[in-house]
Amino acid sequence: MGKDLRNWNPEDEAFWQSEGKKIANRNLWISIPSLLCGFAVWLYWGIITVQMINLDFPFEKSQLFTLAAIAGLTGATLRIPSTFFIRIAGGRNTIVFTTALLIIPAIGAGMALQNPDTPLWQFQLLAFLSGIGGGNFSSSMSNISFYFPKKMQGYSLGMNAGLGNFGVTTMQIVIPLVMTFGLFGGESRTLVNTSGTLIGKIPAGTETFIQNAGLVWLLALVPLAFIGWWGMNNIRDEHVSPDIPNPIGAFSTISGMLLVGFVTAGFGLWLLLPAGVGGSGFMVSKWFVLPIVIALTVFLLKMIPGSVGQNLTRQYKIFGNKHTWAMTVIYTMTFGSFIGYSAALALTIKVVFGFQHLMVDGVMTHSTANPEGPSALMYAWMGPFIGALIRPFGGMMADKLGGARVTQWISIAMVASALGVAYFIQAAYASATPQDFFWPFLGLFLILFAATGIGNGSTFRTIAVAFNKEQAGPVLGWTAAVAAYGAFIIPKVFGEQLSAGTPEYALYGFAIFYAVCIAINWWFYLRPNAYIKNP
Repeated sequence: MGKDLRNWNPEDEAFWQSEGKKIANRNLWISIPSLLCGFAVWLYWGIITVQMINLDFPFEKSQLFTLAAIAGLTGATLRIPSTFFIRIAGGRNTIVFTTALLIIPAIGAGMALQNPDTPLWQFQLLAFLSGIGGGNFSSSMSNISFYFPKKMQGYSLGMNAGLGNFGVTTMQIVIPLVMTFGLFGGESRTLVNTSGTLIGKIPAGTETFIQNAGLVWLLALVPLAFIGWWGMNNIRDEHVSPDIPNPIGAFSTISGMLLVGFVTAGFGLWLLLPAGVGGSGFMVSKWFVLPIVIALTVFLLKMIPGSVGQNLTRQYKIFGNKHTWAMTVIYTMTFGSFIGYSAALALTIKVVFGFQHLMVDGVMTHSTANPEGPSALMYAWMGPFIGALIRPFGGMMADKLGGARVTQWISIAMVASALGVAYFIQAAYASATPQDFFWPFLGLFLILFAATGIGNGSTFRTIAVAFNKEQAGPVLGWTAAVAAYGAFIIPKVFGEQLSAGTPEYALYGFAIFYAVCIAINWWFYLRPNAYIKNP
């Protein structure tokens, strides 16, 4: 434990049964909770902002939507450098260091939330740093892909990603509960609006400890950093991490590459955001900015002098493979939808069903509190829970039936579910009693989440089969990086369309994208004479 591994060959059955399986599983079961905490810290702004509304923090709803969007874009951008960490810095070094870095935004959020006068820019900075947790997915998936034989890639990657994704559900259950008592001390604040937890509503006038939303993650992050250092390994073979520096050198390399991601993400956010929330005011279209951010990040990483740039030249060969681009689009459909809906669902429930939508003097208004509205904190956890829980089963189904075939089935289900959600959200957002439409809305959203979870597992299987053992890890990281922009795009699109009074348009757009993915998956992997038949 903790030692560097050489001559790692999980495809050798004798080696796998004698020692490989034990080592691989140990690394997997340390990786999973580390990744879980990464997801929790990355996406907890979707829950924190709901409680900030309930506590009457002095911010507009549109300003609070920017916090989840900032964390989403930054986390996605940091996945690009994270894709290449394993070969350059080693698996053990990467997972330990990036897990420890999450302590910074967790402490910061706990401190900032104690003061209702904390300015918006400080919350934005903390959301920016929370992106580290989003970036960790790419390095974690790349690392685990090297430990298991191809016949178990669907299972192992599905377990790492699926149980790691439970960070979203865990966060959505834990944060509302720990805010109900003074776990870490500090002053409480009084709820102005009704809140809730997994077990029921919490009436206005109740005391709450919102600072616990950040501080609670220290209980896991601190021990995980030590456990990872003690129990994980670097694989030093040529196709994994042959020439890594000592741990301090590895941590420095990771920090430098993360800094590149922070710079490009910050530039993109500056272009996107209005001047009132710290942006340039140029309001450049996200569809224009995101390709710039991705391309600029890839280019600047390549410009790093010395061995890092040389190493990336080898890894960048994945961009010459057409399957890299096909799987990037397909995985964006599955994981991008999962992570985007996870980030947006709580606030969407609050805004759509927590207020009455009344016609006043010929103008539709959305500001009257709905006493019969459901608590977002009671229900928002369900979607990510189902999507994460079913993800390993998606991988196992794909191991038996083929990844592309399973992906095709769930893509059709996603189109139908998105159109159904669009119908009910349109009806609710024009109703004085939106709660009448809540249960069909939630039911269809849960089906949508389940489909994304199965598809996440099946796409991993496709990648593992379609690429050789050196390229599969970086491709997993790269596709995850691009797909993670869903955590920015989906909350942003929902926010824009809610402001415009047409939230159903967001779902129509997503359904069209899913239909395009059906065609791509069929062309590359299912049609007669496909490039690779049902990998």
